[in-house]
Amino acid sequence: MPQPCRLTVLDTITDAGKPGRPNEDRFGHNADAAFVLDGATGLGDRQFIDGYGSDAAWIAEFGTERLTQRLDAHADPRDILRAISAEARDTFLAIAGDQPRYAWPLCSLTALRTTPTGFQYFGLGDSCLYLLHDGGTSDFVIPIPGAYEWEQHRAAEHIARLGGIGATGSANSDPQTLEDLRRGRALQNTPDGFTWTFGIVPEAADHLVMVDVPVSGGGATALLCSDGLADLVALYKAYDAGSLVRAAMDKGLAALVAELRHFERELDPDGLQYPRFKQSDDTTAILLRLSVEANSPLRDFRF
Repeated sequence: MPQPCRLTVLDTITDAGKPGRPNEDRFGHNADAAFVLDGATGLGDRQFIDGYGSDAAWIAEFGTERLTQRLDAHADPRDILRAISAEARDTFLAIAGDQPRYAWPLCSLTALRTTPTGFQYFGLGDSCLYLLHDGGTSDFVIPIPGAYEWEQHRAAEHIARLGGIGATGSANSDPQTLEDLRRGRALQNTPDGFTWTFGIVPEAADHLVMVDVPVSGGGATALLCSDGLADLVALYKAYDAGSLVRAAMDKGLAALVAELRHFERELDPDGLQYPRFKQSDDTTAILLRLSVEANSPLRDFRF
């Protein structure tokens, strides 16, 4: 029986934040789902997995390949993510051995899929979904409400102490900031922390944020993105949820990334006006059309 709902990929982009550094973002999609994974910049003393540029890029690639193969309209995403994380754990520990938790690779995840009863969002970490309904209303979904504001607050403390992001373009080069970041990273995916992400901790799947995505009037347009592109809304205030999706539809994702890089590299390269930990972040997004068959009862489903 055909699915009453359909996801159609309209546009995609992934762009490294800095030339010469690995892009630690990935995106993927199949007939039933689309997703973005944003690898968290490593805080360890060395890289353990060869061939990807960084351990963060490896875990994002590892997850993307397996989600593309296994995620469909019927399987429980928690079961799939739990199994993938267990595989990743075994692979990483076999190579790296015992390492401090701050050195464990992880990434945020934002995803949409069709189900037999509608559309479903799920995610971990600070990547997000912007949704523009055909009727003009918009929605914003993020697994960690307030994540962008909290990071801006912490980045502002770093900027105030050092007078800017720094010559390397990353706050990790400052010993005190690195120590603070490591302390917070070590608490991720533990009962003592507040943040659950995708990586080598299978139990994180139990904390997966899952939300039904209602579509009224026959359809909507969705933008799944890493926190890099989300800065156009959360940090630079150039758009709101609805106008960001509309701009992606009208101008294309490449134009939005160019606009983001203008803010980062030309208007505020040292983070004095718009506090952040990196001058430029890896940026990845998928623009999707969500459509419902005309005779489907799901056309009138609402929050």
